[in-house]
This record gives sequence, structure tokens and C-alpha cells, in this order.
Amino acid sequence: MRFRADLHIHSCLSPCGSLEMSPARIITEAEAAGLDLVALTDHNCARNLRAFDHAARKSNITPIFGIEVNSIEEAHVLCLFPTVKQAEELGDFIENRLPQIPNNPDLFGDQVYVDEHEFILGEVEVSLLQGAEIALEELLKEVKERGGLFIPAHIDRPSFSVVSQLGFLPRLDYSAVECVTWPPVIDTADYCVITDSDAHYPQDIAKRSFTFEADSPTFEGLYDALVAKRVTPQKRS
Repeated sequence: MRFRADLHIHSCLSPCGSLEMSPARIITEAEAAGLDLVALTDHNCARNLRAFDHAARKSNITPIFGIEVNSIEEAHVLCLFPTVKQAEELGDFIENRLPQIPNNPDLFGDQVYVDEHEFILGEVEVSLLQGAEIALEELLKEVKERGGLFIPAHIDRPSFSVVSQLGFLPRLDYSAVECVTWPPVIDTADYCVITDSDAHYPQDIAKRSFTFEADSPTFEGLYDALVAKRVTPQKRS
């Protein structure tokens, strides 16, 4: 069977994300868009994943629990897990590696985390947009040890990607790579390629996605599909 996934979505916790992007709203929009499997991937933080889990339990969506980590190289990586606990463990690790530079809500936006009913529980004071003090290879080790997927984000973008920051794509043990454009305009080195929305607003959810072949829309099914490259990215010129 083929299933449709969007593995790169930001909530109201990301300062660049709309306050409309509560975890509950994300699940509602994902269902309306016909997605089967969705990942929440806020910048450098996992504090909205519990609400995301609660919202997904009331839907037909399979939740994937993620973080978009900004490494010390200023390269973005999607770190995805099957459980909230695994993602929160990495989230705590990453938050402890962030320089203690406060967020400026007026300049960059709010960084609020909420419950499943969209009530604000708190706000992260430290800027989540900065690079964490962890290099790509160390981050890869931390993710793999926790049973996660390690996917360099939007590698064909001119900023905040592995390629833009390093000038090339290091040959590491990636689970896949994410591209904005398909067919890709850069060398993807025969890695499995996925396409996602990188949505920051409700109307952008599933604007880009991909399909994968599996027995069921689960983390394990996704993992197997990425390994076997049973994936069809969404075309975009």
C-alpha cells in the first residue's frame, strides 16, 4: 500500500511559526489534506510533542515525533523518532547545548508550548533559532543511539542546509535527505530523497509531501521504505 507523509512541520513553538499552528490544528489540517503520517519538527525543541501525541490519538494520523536541529555548522537536520520519550530525550540534550541568548519575540516571534486544548503552558526564553553546540557527526550519533531517523533538511536551499554551509554533502549514515525541488538540482549521492512542506502556517501543510510503500503507515513502515527507497517525492520545479 502507498501512504502519504509530510515530515517537516513547525508549530507555534518555533518563533517563525504562526501562533495558529497548535499541535491540534496541525493534525486537523493534516487529516483534511489526506496525509497518513505527519512529523512535528520544531526548531531545537520538543516541548509541543506531548500535545501533538494527544491530538493525533483522536485522529487517523500516525504521528512522528521530531526536532529540526540547527547544528553548530548552522545546518538544519530532521531528527525523527517513534515515541515522544525518545524525542524529548534528544530535545533536553539539545536545549542544554544552546547558547544562553534570549529570544526577542518582537523581532523573531513567540516560542510558546501548549496543551492538547491549545492552552499556553509556557514560553521558551532562549532563542531556538540559533545553532546548538553540537556538530553534525556527534548529532548523528546521538540520534542513531536513540533509535531515530537522521535526515538533513532542504539540502538544496541556499541557506541553513548541509550543502550551503559546508559546500558539499558529507557521506554519512543518513536515513534520507530532504530536497525542496524534485527532481533534485544538486547531487544527492544516491541517498533516498523525500520532499516535505516545511510548513509554518496552516495553509502550507502538505503543500509538499511524498508517498511511500509499506504494509502500514507506521514509523517502522517508513523506516523500511526509506531503506529500500520505496519512496516517491512530489515534483516541484
